Amino acid sequence: MELLSKQKTGKVERPVKVLQFGEGNFLRAFVDYMIDIANEKGDFNGDIVLVKPIEFGNLKMFHEQECQYTVQLRGISDGEAKKINRVITSVTDAVDAYEEYEKYAGYAKLDSLRFIVSNTTEAGIVYDDTDKIELNPPKTYPGKLTKFLYERYKHFGGAHDKGLVMLPVELIDDNGIHLKECVLKLAKLWNLEAGFTDWLNDACVFTSTLVDRIVTGYPRDEAEELCKEFGYQDNLIVTGEPFALWVIESSKDLSDELPLPKVGLPVIFTDNQKPYKQRKVRILNGAHTSFVLASYLCGNDIVLESMNDELILKFIKATIFDEVIPTLTLPKQELEDFAEAVLTRFNNPYVKHAHLSISLNSVSKWRARCMPSFLEYIEKQGKLPEHLTFSLAALMAFYTGTEIRDKALIGHRDGQEYNIMDDAAVLEFFAANSSKEPTEFVHAVLSNTDFWGQDLSKLSGVEDAITSYLTDIRAIGMRKTMEKIFG
Repeated sequence: MELLSKQKTGKVERPVKVLQFGEGNFLRAFVDYMIDIANEKGDFNGDIVLVKPIEFGNLKMFHEQECQYTVQLRGISDGEAKKINRVITSVTDAVDAYEEYEKYAGYAKLDSLRFIVSNTTEAGIVYDDTDKIELNPPKTYPGKLTKFLYERYKHFGGAHDKGLVMLPVELIDDNGIHLKECVLKLAKLWNLEAGFTDWLNDACVFTSTLVDRIVTGYPRDEAEELCKEFGYQDNLIVTGEPFALWVIESSKDLSDELPLPKVGLPVIFTDNQKPYKQRKVRILNGAHTSFVLASYLCGNDIVLESMNDELILKFIKATIFDEVIPTLTLPKQELEDFAEAVLTRFNNPYVKHAHLSISLNSVSKWRARCMPSFLEYIEKQGKLPEHLTFSLAALMAFYTGTEIRDKALIGHRDGQEYNIMDDAAVLEFFAANSSKEPTEFVHAVLSNTDFWGQDLSKLSGVEDAITSYLTDIRAIGMRKTMEKIFG
């Protein structure tokens, strides 16, 4: 079967406008996918060059296929399970920052370049005072970026119109702010001239972004069959869900230069991404954390099974629509539309999202994702949110065990063992306390300020409610308890 290539895709060569640090699945199924659509339907007219920003690995498959590849989005669309295929031609080349340093550095002098995209993992945006400008390239991503920008600054004589727009998608809060802080610190550490710092501040834009799409990557078990279906060999197939969201926070209006919303793409330009971050964390992530432990103890192993379980689905909907959404600040219809999209994503037949995977570090997750809704609901409504309160009882039921083995607390469901994964101190606490009577156990958990940052046992009625829930769970099981309360 013929290998995918530029000749086969009929690629149109465009000016290189985007340099992308990272060649992984997420960026290729998210950013590069969107730019491909903007090239086809809009007036972006720009190509992407991928940069391999780390020393290990190689770009052999990218060069063999001339950076052409297929994205297959799978999920529920218009109420039906669908697969949407798109051959991506927006990437024109891939370069190794270590093995091809001169070629990589040459892009700093490219007149058409405007955007820098990065996904170097959460650990990628760090300031390291041992990094050196003399290295080709510097070892950290901020180091590489600082030197790259400095070379551009020098080549164009500090021209204001040659500044670049940084679009980091690393999963940390205020990623652009932190990236700029690192670059400015390195410029100072390396004694670069004041004019360069002025150029960074005045001519360059460091956006902070929020991204959302589940990308499942290379479909190893199905790749051979998919290539037969496509009619060509593609060793770089990427699969993901149809849902996507890209929120870009910037002090400068970028909508004309990056016309993604104009072609119908789910991109929001804003000067404040925090309400969108809050929406995602509270509704999407908060829903996950609030139901998976109870659902697992009801006998469900993956999210899709939860969606097909009438009792759990009712619990999920009530949590989101009745208890979480009333605590948020965005317009109600916008929140409800997002929530409906979340439920559709949970119901994706192509994503087998295991409850035990989601359960990792549930104590800190509940604090970050559920507790703000829990506390704000109490403050606004003057009563306990029944479903969020129950989710805390379900957490205690799930974290019940006395034996720690291979860094996991051993729980039991219907006589079968399961691993509870969390920080060592958390597991040790539950191993020491979870076998106590419900009243004592619940008080110990709620009053643990290391877990919650405050003493939750002081909230009116919380301790009694959770003790009652946990007593029933221990006596008649999770499912019968939920049927009794919510059925």
